[in-house]
Amino acid sequence: MESMSISIRKETDGDDDERSLVAGGEADDESVEKIFESKEVPAWQKQLTVRAFLVSFMLSILFTVIVMKLNLTTGIVPSMNVSAGLLGFFFVKTWTKFLHKSGCLKQPFTRQENTVVQTCVVASCGVAFSGGFGSYLFGMSEIVAKQSPAANDPQNIKNPALSWMIGFLFVVSFLGLFAVLPLRKIMIIDFKLIYPSGTATAHLINSFHTPEGAMLAKKQVRTLGKFFSFSFLWGFFQWFFTATNGCGFVDFPTFGLKAYENKFYFDFSATYVGVGMICPYLINVSLLLGAVLSWGIMWPLIGNRKGDWYSAQLPSSSLKGLQGYRIFIAIAMILGDGLYNFFKVLGRTFLGLYDQFRHKTMASRPTPALSYNDQCRTQLFLKDQLPTWIAFAGYISIAIISAATIPHIFHPLKWYYIVVIYIFAPALAFCNAYGSGLTDWSMANTYGKLAIFVIGSWAGASHGGVLAGLAACGVMMNIVSAASDLTQDFKTGYMTLASPRSMFVSQIIGTAMGCVISPCVFWLFYKAFGDLGVPNSPYPAPYALLYRNIAIFGVEGFSSLPKHCLTLCCVFFVAALVVNGIRDAVGPKWARFVPIPMAMAIPFYLGGYFTIDMCVGSFILFIWETVDKARADAFAPAVASGLICGDGIWTLPSSLLALAGVKPPICMKFLSRKDNAMVNAFLAS
Repeated sequence: MESMSISIRKETDGDDDERSLVAGGEADDESVEKIFESKEVPAWQKQLTVRAFLVSFMLSILFTVIVMKLNLTTGIVPSMNVSAGLLGFFFVKTWTKFLHKSGCLKQPFTRQENTVVQTCVVASCGVAFSGGFGSYLFGMSEIVAKQSPAANDPQNIKNPALSWMIGFLFVVSFLGLFAVLPLRKIMIIDFKLIYPSGTATAHLINSFHTPEGAMLAKKQVRTLGKFFSFSFLWGFFQWFFTATNGCGFVDFPTFGLKAYENKFYFDFSATYVGVGMICPYLINVSLLLGAVLSWGIMWPLIGNRKGDWYSAQLPSSSLKGLQGYRIFIAIAMILGDGLYNFFKVLGRTFLGLYDQFRHKTMASRPTPALSYNDQCRTQLFLKDQLPTWIAFAGYISIAIISAATIPHIFHPLKWYYIVVIYIFAPALAFCNAYGSGLTDWSMANTYGKLAIFVIGSWAGASHGGVLAGLAACGVMMNIVSAASDLTQDFKTGYMTLASPRSMFVSQIIGTAMGCVISPCVFWLFYKAFGDLGVPNSPYPAPYALLYRNIAIFGVEGFSSLPKHCLTLCCVFFVAALVVNGIRDAVGPKWARFVPIPMAMAIPFYLGGYFTIDMCVGSFILFIWETVDKARADAFAPAVASGLICGDGIWTLPSSLLALAGVKPPICMKFLSRKDNAMVNAFLAS
């Protein structure tokens, strides 16, 4: 939801006040700062309040649990900015309202403080994603290594432990913040980069602090609360029927037992119905198309070649069998899509830079007059500047500590590998931050995969190259991801008149929170669910196995692939490049009808069950927009956030119940008529 300013047709059903709020939202962007002209902008120190960080801490735990659950199930994580901004507004507003009634309120709640909360929360739960708990970091574990026949010797295995995970995140998560700090003026003021997510979040926060926007926000929070309660209670109800694996509503054979065997069923997940309402229609359709292509056509056909292409005696989890085709073809599509978009964004970055510098050298080019909004925002953005020496000193200091510390955590990752990464990292962080400003697309995963290949092959198979590559991926991903996140937040702060200093400090504090909260939440999952990372379990962590096999690719080549798998991988790698080329060639008007290869690749390994959930979410949103588009635009994100948050937070009590040894009392299974007759005959005997 990029803005609360949406049109609405006149209705006569008696709820005119609410409809006018939905239509009102935020005023025209050109008049925003005139609306807030009478309100004093607090000093940057006063924007960093104790209540803001207490609320941020509570919301960070909530969103980290949600992101961790998504990481460990399908790896699809939607943006949490809207939910963080909305809930941050609600909790701090409730706090200040209570203090105002008691006569103890000393400082009113401002949009700058709201921005601090949103920045802190997103920075904290962002560590749950860039920390690799569902990808490279968990890919180091023995659980995942056992699923790969190659390179699973002890020097390539590192099992999770709270101590080293927290230590590793603290020495790698802050470098990206210092890498782009000196470039904030160039990115925001000189180049005027859009940063769509940061801009949309700023519009949202600005709208909350107008009288009409505040009333609409209350209604949105009320809607979120209703669906949060429904989702939480639905998760609680389902728990009673899940005594063992394969039990409960999550294994309901919606389309029949044959479809269920091929991973096509609706698993009643409120989380992915909500995610489907947030994700664009094209993403969900691409996921469904990928599921049909793989589990509906390809895997049954390849399965018929059992005994010819691969041994019929192999277990279902062997990468020498059908599982190998699933994983490696998915990797080929992901790498093809990632490589295409990497060069696309890199090309746009260099073209954009060339255009910026070319225009600056043209003396005859007139300088456009700044609007009132831009005058106010530029003046404040340049007022509270951070000294450049802080960026250089911070980067060099943390780099030295990191290069000295990380080799003790990951022995195959030598200090000189890390030094080389840190030499090139600032340039890559700038490219990612600039590209994100143009396209809203962070290429952190692609830079991480690049580090896997370079460092893994440098270390070599006999010297723990797989572990070194995965660890290098973590170092690189955290740097470039933090860089793009910080510049997004600077854009949000620029548009809400939040000081760059308060933005930087809140990002630092949020990242520090995430370095502790994320490992602790992952550890709770790890200890509560003994089958974490196991295929066909509730938490299969699919990207962990994918990342480990990418590292094996980089170190050992393609020797472990089953028959004809390399040929199919090449076909799908090229297909990903071609489909992306077609998307760009036909233009935005027709590109919305061309599937996205990256999205298509995800169900190749996992199956189509979660895509059914997400398409149900899309269908609900489509019907809602057809009936009442204005209300759908205003309240659909709140409904989706409630569904995601309620189901996600149920994971906490279910984990505690599992740790306490409390098991669900009922197993609800679904059998064919033949199997049911056999069970009845067995029980009768």
